[in-house]
Order: sequence, then C-alpha cells, then structure tokens
Amino acid sequence: MERVINAGKSTHNEDQASCEVLTVKKKAGAITSTPNRNSTKRRSSLPNGEGLQLKENSESEGVSCHYWSLFDGHAGSGAAVVASRLLQHHITEQLQDIVDILKNSAVLPPTCLGEEPENTPANSRTLTRAASLRGGVGAPGSPSTPPTRFFTEKKIPHECLVIGALESAFKEMDLQIERERSSYNISGGCTALIVICLLGKLYVANAGDSRAIIIRNGEIVPMSSEFTPETERQRLQYLAFMQPHLLGNEFTHLEFPRRVQRKELGKKMLYRDFNMTGWAYKTIEDDDLKFPLIYGEGKKARVMATIGVTRGLGDHDLKVHDSNIYIKPFLSSAPEVRVYDLSKYEHGADDVLVLATDGLWDVLSNEEVAEAITQFLPNCDPDDPHRRTRTKTEPPQENVTAWCGGRLVSHAMLGHHC
Repeated sequence: MERVINAGKSTHNEDQASCEVLTVKKKAGAITSTPNRNSTKRRSSLPNGEGLQLKENSESEGVSCHYWSLFDGHAGSGAAVVASRLLQHHITEQLQDIVDILKNSAVLPPTCLGEEPENTPANSRTLTRAASLRGGVGAPGSPSTPPTRFFTEKKIPHECLVIGALESAFKEMDLQIERERSSYNISGGCTALIVICLLGKLYVANAGDSRAIIIRNGEIVPMSSEFTPETERQRLQYLAFMQPHLLGNEFTHLEFPRRVQRKELGKKMLYRDFNMTGWAYKTIEDDDLKFPLIYGEGKKARVMATIGVTRGLGDHDLKVHDSNIYIKPFLSSAPEVRVYDLSKYEHGADDVLVLATDGLWDVLSNEEVAEAITQFLPNCDPDDPHRRTRTKTEPPQENVTAWCGGRLVSHAMLGHHC
C-alpha cells in the first residue's frame, strides 16, 4: 500500500492527497447473485502488460484496484484531512456488496440480490400493459400462464454499479463528517477528485472545481467538469425557487447583470431565472433589491457572497457572514463520474492521467500542461522512478496525480523538481 499526503506539504495543510491499493472482498454473510456456471475467472492486464486493474487470485482474496485522490480544502484543513484518510474505505465498503456481480461480467446484474440470473430474451419475459388490460393470453391472472411482469426491465451495465458505489461513498463520507465534526473538530470543507482503476476501466469522480485530463498520444481527453456557481446556476436557482426560506429573506434567486439599485424600481432590467439559458427583461420590484443568490463572474462568482465552489464534502457549519443563513443546502456532495475503458485504446509509455486542483488550472490550460508533460517525459530514462514526479514548469505548487503508460504513478507537483 502506498499513501501520499499532500505532495510534500505539511500534514495539516488544506490541500491533501492519497494513493492506495484497495482490496475489495465480499462481506461475510452478504447476499449475492447465483454465479453463472459458464463464467470463468480471468486476469486482465493493462496495455503494457501490468495487471493493475484486476487482481483476482481466489474468491476469498477479492478484487484489487488502485485509488488516487486529491482534496482541496477551504476554511480549515479538517474535512480534507479526514476525507483523504477515510473516503477510500467508504468506496471499498460500497464495492463489497457488488464485488461478485462485477466479477461475473458475462451476466447482467440482477434486479434483486439473490435472484437467479435470467438469460431469457426480453420479449418472452414480459408482457405489455395494454395486452394485460385486454385480458389476452398470458395476461396476469390468466389460468394458463404464470404471473408475469407488466413492463420490460432496464438492463443495468456493470459499470453503472461502480458509478453508484462511488456516488454512495461520497454521500456516506459527507454524512460522516456531519456526524463527527464536533467530536473530532472537523473544520471547513473540501473539493474531492478521485480515480479508481478497476476491471480494466478508470472511474473518475469529481465533486468540486478540480480537474482530470488524459493525455493520450498528444490528444487531450477531458475526464471531469468543474462545479462552480456559474456552471450550476440553474440547479441553485431552482432549489432557491422551490425552497425560498433557504434564502433567509436576504437573497433573491434571480440573476441580474449587476446589483439592482432602488432608483431602478419600476424600470425593466435584464434578468434570468432557473428555467432560462438566455436573458429577458423584467420590471424591477422590491424583492429584486435583495442580494443575488449567485453574484460575480468567473473565479469571482460566489454563492451567497461566500463560497466559489458548489460541490464537495463538509461545510456543514458554513453560514453567510454575520447571519444565521446556512449555505450547505446549496452545496452537493454528489460527484460526476466519468468512465474510461482502457481496453478501447492503445496506450504508449508517455500517456498520462493528470489530476490537479484549481490552483494549477487557474494559471495553465489543458494544452500547456500537456505540452509540459509531453516535452519532459521523452527526455527521461523510462526506468527512472522519478520521471513522472518532476517536470520543468513554473506554475504554483499544486497537488497533481498522474497515471502514466499503464503504470501506477504516485502524487507529484508540477513545478516541484529535484
């Protein structure tokens, strides 16, 4: 197991990172689906021959996967430190319930755990509601046929179970911080960007404004979206519209190009609501004089004039300055999860997955980061263990994780070199 804390910064800095090999074993006594008799165990390998994404020796040993993470804290280091130490355990716990299903890739996941796998064609398993209401042959209640379903079942692919496990793990991590924040003095909040390499696929889960990109043969593949007051404007406005009490009678959920002034009452001004991507004019009323829920532009945009990121962990005690209005209801711990199938592409020794917090992306574009990496790596000895932990650029030191050429690469800092 490898654990990297904070890329050389202090242990209790607000920026945290971790890197581990996780072993997922079935929970004792857990209900599982009936195994497919025709399925066989197999060992997958990365394109360069290293079997990182699946290590399956026996049922008791479970499945191993690699885990990388970055946490960008604010208003204290507590949430970032706790998440860097515990989120991977929540992920492991969520995967334990489905590990046997994931191993059996030849059969779709059962709708209910413990059900016999069904390989019957869908049209012979189901009956339309119209047909059943007509009382035709095979309708429910007909003495000639056994009970059937009204509708076809959705076919849920295996990767959707992993995505669900990651989403649930983020939620459980956030709930744990909420429960234990007073007992353990867990301060502030943090963004979270994690990657697991499992069963031949990379799963990138992002809650916040950090970013992940893959550099493959010179091509840049975005693997995350940033969640800010601007990118999530409509979600935030809709929540405020549905639950106006969250605004504390001090904010308006509408957006205007600038603060509305009292002298503009009765005039028509540009605005937009949660249901709009464009702009329109409205007559200014008294309620429009309240401070906007989202104010500012770009990196200066803030929710309730306080926080510039809309997804992450923690922040349960965050309030609007000099008020009793909590901001947490507008912040989500739900990550966006993107999947990258390693088997669909050819990867060279210098292909890289880069994870970095916003401090890097604020000063360097995707293209500049890719150029720095692609210029540096070919000049290094392929067997040098430090070739992926240093490069010659001049951005501020920010946490960066890299997966390179199918090999496990520990955390590094662009701008930190020997």
